Amino acid sequence: MPVSPKMQTGMHARVGAGSMSASRVGAGQRSLVRRFLHQANLPLILVVGLLTSYGLLVVNVAIVGSADYAFSKQLFGVGIGMVLLVLLWIFDYRKLAPFMIPLLIIDVILLLSPMIPGVGLSVNGARSWVVIFGQQFQPGEPAKIITIVYLAAMVSRYQGKINSGREYIKVLALSLIPVAGIMTQPDLGSGMVLFVIAMVILFTGGANRKWLLLTIAIIIAMIVSVLAFDSALDDYFGYDVLLKDYQKNRLLVFLDENLDPDGAGYNLKQAKIAIGSGGFMGKGIGNATQSGLGFLPEAPTDFIFCVLAETFGFVGSVALIVLYTALLLLTLRVAIMVNDRFGTLIATGTIGMWLFQIFENIGMDCGLMPITGIPLPFMSYGSSFMVVNFMALGLIFSIYRKRDEK
Repeated sequence: MPVSPKMQTGMHARVGAGSMSASRVGAGQRSLVRRFLHQANLPLILVVGLLTSYGLLVVNVAIVGSADYAFSKQLFGVGIGMVLLVLLWIFDYRKLAPFMIPLLIIDVILLLSPMIPGVGLSVNGARSWVVIFGQQFQPGEPAKIITIVYLAAMVSRYQGKINSGREYIKVLALSLIPVAGIMTQPDLGSGMVLFVIAMVILFTGGANRKWLLLTIAIIIAMIVSVLAFDSALDDYFGYDVLLKDYQKNRLLVFLDENLDPDGAGYNLKQAKIAIGSGGFMGKGIGNATQSGLGFLPEAPTDFIFCVLAETFGFVGSVALIVLYTALLLLTLRVAIMVNDRFGTLIATGTIGMWLFQIFENIGMDCGLMPITGIPLPFMSYGSSFMVVNFMALGLIFSIYRKRDEK
C-alpha cells in the first residue's frame, strides 16, 4: 500500500519526537551522574570502603574461637552506620548550628545516663554502659559526635577570633562540660578524646594560642598531681577517691612494665610479643598464636592492632597507616575547601578525634603511650563505635556536598 506524503510527514515527526525524548532522557541521566560525582567524595568513599573491609577481616580473625564476641554484631554496626551515613550525607549539616544549647543538654544526658539506676551497667570497673530493651551500648560514643557539633556551633559564632580572656574562659568552661560528664563514669580514655576534640576546635576556631598552651599545661599538671597524691587520698579516706588502681596502673605501666605484672603490665608484654612475632609479612590468617591461643587480652577491641600486626606483619601495618593517612588528609581537604566556618570546625574536630584515637591506640600497643582502652577507628570490635565513625563520615560527606555554598 503506497504511503501518502502526509503519512510520511507524520511518521517522521513521531520518529523525531521519539529521538528528542530519548535525547532528553540521556541528558537527564548524564546530569544525574555529573551531580552525583560533584557531590560524592569518591576518594574518601574508596578509602573508607578499604578501611572497613580491612577492619572486618581483622575482627573476624581476632574473634575466632571466642564465645564473647559475635561477628554478626559487628556487621550489624556497620549496616546501621552506613544507613546513618547516607541520612546525614543528604541532610544539610548547617541546620544543626542554631541548636547549640539543645545539643549540650542531649550530650550531658547521654554522658550521665550510666548513672541512672536500672539503666547503667558497670563493665571492667567503669559504669560507662547502658541497657535499653535488652541491648547494651556506650552512650559516650554518640556523645563524641554530639560534642563535636556542639563545640563547632559554639566556637563558629566567634568568627575565628577568641581574643578576650573572659570569653575564652567562658568557651573553655562550656567545652569541658562533656569531659566532666564522661569522667563521672569514670571513662578516662573517652575523657581524653573529648578533651583533644575541644582543644582542636578551639585552636581552629581562633582561640589565643598562649591560653591554649596554658590550658594544656594545667591539665597535664593536674593529671600528674592526681597520680602523685591519689594513693595518699585513698589511704586517708579508705576508698578510691579519684582513680581506681587499674586506671593508675594503665597510665604508669608504659614507664615500667613490671609495675602491674598480672594486669596492664602483662597486657603490654603480650601486645609487644604479638607485634614482634608478625615479622615482615605476618603469620597469615589462622596462624596467629598470641591472639589465637588467648594470650592477648581484649584482642578484638583494645589490642586489635596487635592482631593485625601478627597476622599481616609489617606490610599489613604499613598498609593500615597509609589508609589512615589518606582518611585524615582527605578530611582535612574537606575542612579547607568548605566555605562555612561551622563545617570547617566539624571536620577538624573529627580529624582530632580520629588522629588521637589512632595515635593513642597504636602507641599503647607498642608501649609508647599509656594503656587507656581507646579503640582503633574502623578496626576495633564494637557496634556502637562503628556506628559513631560512620556518623562522623556522614557529616563530612554532607559538608563536602555543601562545600560551594555559603
